[in-house]
Amino acid sequence: MKILMILTSHDKLGSTGEKTGFWLEEFASPYYVFKDAGAEVTLASPLGGQPPLDPKSDTPDFQTEATHRFKSDSAAQVVLANTLKLATVCATDYDAVFYPGGHGPLWDLAEDAASIALIEAMLAAGKPVAAVCHAPGVLRHATAPNGASVVQGKKVTGFTNSEEEAVGLTKIVPFLVEDMLKEHGGNYSKGDDWHPHVVTDGLLITGQNPASSEPAAAALLEKLS
Repeated sequence: MKILMILTSHDKLGSTGEKTGFWLEEFASPYYVFKDAGAEVTLASPLGGQPPLDPKSDTPDFQTEATHRFKSDSAAQVVLANTLKLATVCATDYDAVFYPGGHGPLWDLAEDAASIALIEAMLAAGKPVAAVCHAPGVLRHATAPNGASVVQGKKVTGFTNSEEEAVGLTKIVPFLVEDMLKEHGGNYSKGDDWHPHVVTDGLLITGQNPASSEPAAAALLEKLS
């Protein structure tokens, strides 16, 4: 069982002067769900190498059992520091792909040609694609063979407009995940803000927020089994 995890390389939060990147818990929890299940996990990012960590996700308020485990796991830290360059990976080499969130993906992965092509190739080959929190934004330009959006007519979720408003970034992000999924024909649903909500429809698995990352990873394993 080979799972590809794709992280952002983008570290600028719009024109705010603040840093962003991937959300630590949304990487660490799924990573260990997959590793503990015996999966072979490969990491990639648009630029390769060390992906930027959203500094907010590294504050005490957002630490979990998985983030503590990662911080004491030197081998995992080496793997993270040496992600493959996304353009070099091939869909045929993996059984599934998982995108952790953080605000970074809205700027780079949502527009990245290699990421879009990978998503389309995975789905066309009958392989599941999972994305959590802001990462469903990576589906923005991916299309099915008929030219329609890959989310059209699909049950999906992602970071809510109200969650984005709560963190004060509604006017900063390039697009709102909830609005984009609806505009592309997705059958969008959401749970309570900051509570786990995961939706599976065919090969697409989406999670609403950081609390949804572990159950989204479990849903991906269930799909693979």
